[in-house]
Amino acid sequence: MTMPRITFQTQGQVADDSWHAVLISLLRGLAAIEVACAHLRAAMYPGLRTVADPALWFQGFSFVTGFAHHAVLVFFVISGWLVGGSLLDKFGQRDAIASYAIDRITRLWTVLLPTFALTLLFGLATGAVSTQGIVFSSANPYSALTLCANLLGLQHIALPEYGGNFPLWSLANETWYYLMFPLLAMLFGARRRTARLACGAALLLLAAALPLALMSYFAIWLLGVAFSRITISCGAALRWCWSALLLAMWAYYRLTGDMDTFGLATLLPDMLCSLAFLLLLSSLRFKAAATSTLLRPLTRAGNFLAAFSFSLYVLHVPLIGLLQHWSEALWGLRQFAPARPLHFVFYLGMLAIILAASYLSYQLFESQTASVRRWLKRALLPLPARPIAPAPLPTD
Repeated sequence: MTMPRITFQTQGQVADDSWHAVLISLLRGLAAIEVACAHLRAAMYPGLRTVADPALWFQGFSFVTGFAHHAVLVFFVISGWLVGGSLLDKFGQRDAIASYAIDRITRLWTVLLPTFALTLLFGLATGAVSTQGIVFSSANPYSALTLCANLLGLQHIALPEYGGNFPLWSLANETWYYLMFPLLAMLFGARRRTARLACGAALLLLAAALPLALMSYFAIWLLGVAFSRITISCGAALRWCWSALLLAMWAYYRLTGDMDTFGLATLLPDMLCSLAFLLLLSSLRFKAAATSTLLRPLTRAGNFLAAFSFSLYVLHVPLIGLLQHWSEALWGLRQFAPARPLHFVFYLGMLAIILAASYLSYQLFESQTASVRRWLKRALLPLPARPIAPAPLPTD
C-alpha cells in the first residue's frame, strides 16, 4: 500500500467526470431519499422498541431507514464543499459577494416559496390550518409571520418551522452558514482594515446571538470548505479502507448514538464521521478512465437524483401529512402494522407518490432557479465594461 500524497490547490471545482463529483451527486440524492424514507417510516410505523418480538425484516427495515441524521450531516459537508468552495474560487472578483448573495437567495427561495404555498394548501385540505393568528401569531405555524421567519432562517431559533415541517431546521443552519462564511472570508481577505474589523464584529455578534449548537456545526461546514482545496493521491486499497471505515462508523453511531439531535453531545462523533467522509471524497479527485463502464450510468443516476433532492427534502413532510390523512380517511389506517405485508406495499406506494410529487415540484419550480438567477443578476448587477475597440487604421 503506497503512502498517500496530499496536495493543496487554489481552485476547488473540477470537471463533472471526476469520481468525487459523481459521488457528491449520488449522495445528495440518496441522502434526501433516506431522510424521506426515515420520516415516512416514523410517521406510519410504530417505533422498533415498542414492537414486541419484531420480525427480522422489520428490524432490518428500521435500521436501514435510520440514517437520517447522517444524511443531514452529509448535506452540511457537501454544502461547505460546494458553496464555500465556489465562493473561494471567485473571491476577489468583481461583484463576487453580490453574485454569491443572489445565488444563495434564489437557491433557497425559488424552492421554499412554492413549498410554503403547497404546505398551506395541504394544511387546508387536512384541516390542520387554524385561522386564529394567521397573520402575526408566532404560535401559529401557518401564520404569515412564521413564513417570513422561515424565509430568513429564523425557524427553530425564534419561531417554529412553517406548517410543522420540522426538517426545515437544517435550512436555518445553512442560511446562517451562507452569511457567516463570506464574513469570515472577508475578515482574512479584505484589503481595507475597516472592512476586516466590521466583518469580525459581525461574526462576534452572530456568535453571541445564534444557538450554540448551530454555531458548533459551522465547524463541520467549514471542514467541507477546507477539503474542497485538498487532493489526496493514494491507491485503491487505501480508498477501500476509508470506505469501510466510514460505513463502520456510520453503523456504530447509528446503533449507539443519539440520532434525534444535533448538539454538543453529537458534535465529536459527527466531526469524526465528516472527516472520514472528506478523506474519501478528496481521494476520489481524479477522472474516470475512458473505458469505465460505470461512469455514464452513475453520472446519469446521480444527476437525476441530485436535481430534485432539495425539493424532496423540503416537501416530503407536508406530503407525508397529506398521505397520512388520506390513509386514515380511505382505509382507516393511521398507522401500519409490521406484521401485515400489505401495509409495507402501502408504504412503498406512499414513498413512490412522495418521490413523484417532489420531482414534479422540481420541474415546475426548482428547475427555474437558474433562469431567476440570471434575471436578477442582469437587473441588479452592473454590466461588465465593454472593451474599447481600437480605432481603425487610416486607409489610402
